[in-house]
Formats: sequence, C-alpha cells, structure tokens
Amino acid sequence: MQQSHYLPYRDGKLHLRHLKALPLSSSVNHNRAPILMLHGAMSNGRVFYSPSGKGLGCYLAEQGYDVYVLDTAGRGESEPRISPDYHMGQTEVILEQLPIAHDFVLKHATAEKVHWCAHSWGGVLMASSYIRLAYLRKQVASFVTFGSKRTIKVKSFRKTMMVDLFWNRLAPLMTKYQGYLAADKYRLGMDNESKLSLLQTIDWVRGDWIDADDQFNYTEAVQNIDWPQSWFIAGKKDFVLGNPSDVKDMMKECGLANADYTLLAKRKGFKRDYTHGGMLTDKLAVTDHFPLVSDWYNRF
Repeated sequence: MQQSHYLPYRDGKLHLRHLKALPLSSSVNHNRAPILMLHGAMSNGRVFYSPSGKGLGCYLAEQGYDVYVLDTAGRGESEPRISPDYHMGQTEVILEQLPIAHDFVLKHATAEKVHWCAHSWGGVLMASSYIRLAYLRKQVASFVTFGSKRTIKVKSFRKTMMVDLFWNRLAPLMTKYQGYLAADKYRLGMDNESKLSLLQTIDWVRGDWIDADDQFNYTEAVQNIDWPQSWFIAGKKDFVLGNPSDVKDMMKECGLANADYTLLAKRKGFKRDYTHGGMLTDKLAVTDHFPLVSDWYNRF
C-alpha cells in the first residue's frame, strides 16, 4: 500500500511517498527502523518505486519495512516544479529538504533511527548532510548507496561525451537559454535539473568538495566523522555515472574504505552486469540482488 505525504517547504511542498510495510508473519520485527530513499540528479523518487509495486522500495516494503521516498524540491510530485524562476540548488537539499524528510519519517514511524539509502548523486547529498549536521548522525541507522560517486576520474570516450562535453559544456548553455535543464523534455533523464544545482554538481565532480554558498569544506570535516554501517553497491556496466573505481574513490574520501562493497557483475555470481539505472530498474534485480539488500537490513 502506498500513500503520499506533502510536507510544507518554503512556497511549495515536498512530496514523500510512503511504501507501507507488509506484515509477512506474526514473527516480523515491528521495531524495524524505516528506510528513507533519495534519488540522484535528473531524477526523482520513481527510480525506487512504481504505483504497480515495482522497484527496490516496493520490494523492501513487501519484506516488512516502512519505506519513504523523497522527491527533492521541484522534482517528481514536489511543487512548484523546476522552471526558469527556480533558484535553489543542492545546498538546500543538504541543509533543509533531507532533514525535513528525515524528521518527518522519525515522527511518522515513531522511530529512533532511520536507514538512509540513495542512488547516484543522492548518495553524495546524503553523505554531505550527514557530515554537516551533527544532530542527524545519531539518528541514522545505516547508509546504503547505488552507483554513488563524488568525482568522475575514469577516462573513456563515453565519459568525454557524457560528462566533459554534455554535462560540463552543453548543459550549462542550455540552462542559459531555458533557465533550467529540461532533461525530461529532451529525454536526458527522469526529471529536470535547476541551473544552480547543475553548476554546483559540475564544480564538485571535477573539483573540491566545498560548498559554493558558504565555503564549508566537506573534505576537511569528514576526517572527524564516525559513520554508521555502510554499503556501497556498483554496477559492472556503470561505465561513467557510477563507475566502480569512482565509487571506491568516494568510499576512501569519506573514510569508508573498509565499508561493505559489492560489484554487481556476472563474474561475481550475479545474473547480469548491471548498468547505472539497471541496478534499481532491471527486472532481474528483484530475484538477483534485492534479496541481498533485504538480508543486509535484517542484520539490524
């Protein structure tokens, strides 16, 4: 069963989709911490679920977990939609939107802690929020990411085309004309991206992990951070947006080099060499690695 919650935010509202836990048996642990999921760039919460019950979020709800999926401001069912008049970037997600959703989940699920789970750039935003907001750390039960990287150091023709030419050069030019990146219109992604968020992402991917608004240095701050149990998942055919080598670089940068790591590849016993989006949307994932994710959460 699914239910939408709309959380007041500035002049609009944030959409939070609640995928309600299905009680499998009388032995189900009803004290399980809920799971909060965050999408990446040019995306929205639907990467984790569908109204028909597909996706990792729906799967985990079937395993007895309350799952909450956030649409960041302007995306998915959050309002107002990204437009030329939209002037927020990723800093607002880190300092405002994610904490608002987190606090709501704690209260709504009457929980003491929340599991954090992210896809792609959502993992960077969640990590940034965790590093920066000390009060949140003791309330996070675990941290799981799919294809999350902070920098893209891999060198390839595909990377040159997708990142160096399109993301770093063409996309900013498109925002000058449109006022924002209309990714859904041009079938570049699931959802649109604001001009400010795009520019901030470019800076972080190819530069230092420093907030453009107030110069907060995440690289320095992370040196003193104690993390919850964490798991980084990468796809063998995720050549650019979450290349396994870049995922490992993020682990090292966060001081999580010894955290759990899984490569979704045939040579590792999986049914497919998974792509960036396919880790969450491929039909084989339900019987391939989704059960492993559920088993991982069952450890808590």
